[in-house]
Amino acid sequence: MSAGDGRTPPRTIRLSAPSIEDDDLTAVTDVLKTGFLIQGPHVARFEKTLAEMTGTAHAVALTNCTAALQLALLALDVRAGDLVLVTAYSWVSTANAIELCGATPVFVDIDERTYNMDPGALEATLARLAKTEDTRRRLRAVLPVHAFGQMADMTRILEIAGRYGLPVIEDAACALGASWRGKAAGSMGLMSCFSFHPRKAVTTGEGGAITTDDLALANRLRALRNHGLDPTSAFPDFIMPGFNCRMTEFQAAFGVTQLGKLDRVLGARRRLSKHYDALLGRTDVTAPYVAEGAVPTYQSYVSLLPEKVAPRRQELIRTLRERGIETNIGTWHMPMTTYFRTRYGFRPGDFPVSDRVFARAFTLPLYEGLTEADLETVVAEVGRALAEG
Repeated sequence: MSAGDGRTPPRTIRLSAPSIEDDDLTAVTDVLKTGFLIQGPHVARFEKTLAEMTGTAHAVALTNCTAALQLALLALDVRAGDLVLVTAYSWVSTANAIELCGATPVFVDIDERTYNMDPGALEATLARLAKTEDTRRRLRAVLPVHAFGQMADMTRILEIAGRYGLPVIEDAACALGASWRGKAAGSMGLMSCFSFHPRKAVTTGEGGAITTDDLALANRLRALRNHGLDPTSAFPDFIMPGFNCRMTEFQAAFGVTQLGKLDRVLGARRRLSKHYDALLGRTDVTAPYVAEGAVPTYQSYVSLLPEKVAPRRQELIRTLRERGIETNIGTWHMPMTTYFRTRYGFRPGDFPVSDRVFARAFTLPLYEGLTEADLETVVAEVGRALAEG
């Protein structure tokens, strides 16, 4: 189409877009008008609402989920030399948080269908590490990720970790509103970390939180997020070195209105995902698998390209973007990123399932504002681009 032919270019179907409405804007504006912007009643209300939604006793609001992961580990006194078992396939902040505590991430391969930590691989890795006293005593925690909003097999992960006396921290960044066998994401681990980044179902811009039933841990987290200030003292007293990881009042007010939309937004995502499933059933692209007992959030709709097409994935992403459709890879094979590969000497084949999934994963647009007709356009264009190759 030439620049001056008078035709309107098609709108871009974005990969993701938050559901922001007038009540969200009003909530933020009302807080800004007060001039009271940090750590007040709106943060407290956001925390109370989140705790109720996850069925936990406490929620601690933070600047982002990366801070949540790091503070959760620090609250357990994870330090240099410790070992934390973590999925191999996630956004890099999951492993970065371990590294930034001075500890070492021990990567565990994934289930090829769910993209989550494989309990069998976890069990084998722990058995290997427990053979020597040196590595056994350094084991500190297990950190599974609920990939793209589908919970990992927490039943088996908790049982395996429990045999070794290890706490489990849920990286539930994508999973607010998900469940596993009737139990909510955020309620099964000793602590659980959430994200409110704009690509999540509900957002505070940036933002994160930790949920837990343990009061002592909750108070330690509150001190760590606020310069070490004792949250239980009637008078200011600093009881440990701490960070500034406080959520603002306007983020929290925004978060409260967003949480009120969660059921509606997730309902739309689930409905649209079923439509994608049906459409992809007529193609060579594999729709995401949902494990029995799992109710996912579909934070992202991550399909698998045919193996023969995988080498052309970046070309496919570029072609679709030129045609007004945003797509992307799934997430990162963390051991194969430059930092972790160089530091620990990982090679292709060390995590064979993650190798295969990382090569084929292909994320399609998904958010509440899309229509079924949009999805039909996406799948038709994907099919056309694949056929052209």
